[in-house]
Amino acid sequence: MGDVFNEQIVKRKQTMMDKLKRVGLILAVILLFILIMLTPAANFAAVIVFAAGFGAYYLMSFLRVEYEYIFTNGELDIDIIYNKSRRKRVFSSMVNKIEIMAHIEDMNHAGHFSGVAQINNYGIGENGPDTYAFLINISGKQTKVIIDPNEKMLRAIAGAIPRSRLHIKK
Repeated sequence: MGDVFNEQIVKRKQTMMDKLKRVGLILAVILLFILIMLTPAANFAAVIVFAAGFGAYYLMSFLRVEYEYIFTNGELDIDIIYNKSRRKRVFSSMVNKIEIMAHIEDMNHAGHFSGVAQINNYGIGENGPDTYAFLINISGKQTKVIIDPNEKMLRAIAGAIPRSRLHIKK
């Protein structure tokens, strides 16, 4: 049996809140520009407006989010990628520690996921045909993790977790 390696990029969909944040940042910079231009120190004001514009651009880059799922020999790692340039590991665990994994709309297993203390959504942001949830213990807390694995990633996970704990949508 050889090594198993699989990776997948999932882009989070822009929500209405993300769009409102983007518009709000732009309006804040424009308002700051107008207010500063009314002050007598216009030379210093240009520096402040430039800094505010750069800060708004930097904050808006955090609204473009992708997740990368990396499955290597039974270990699932999830990285968050901001603006296709900054990466941070947000989840890492052996999949054999998963207590149960099922499609997000699977009513037969919905009871397992209710009343969970913590929910980590590393998916596209809305429930879709590929949206799955699993329960895992992270630092002593029962955590529900939401992901959107493609067929290849789902098969890789299925090969490393007992069938009694994995419930794939037919």
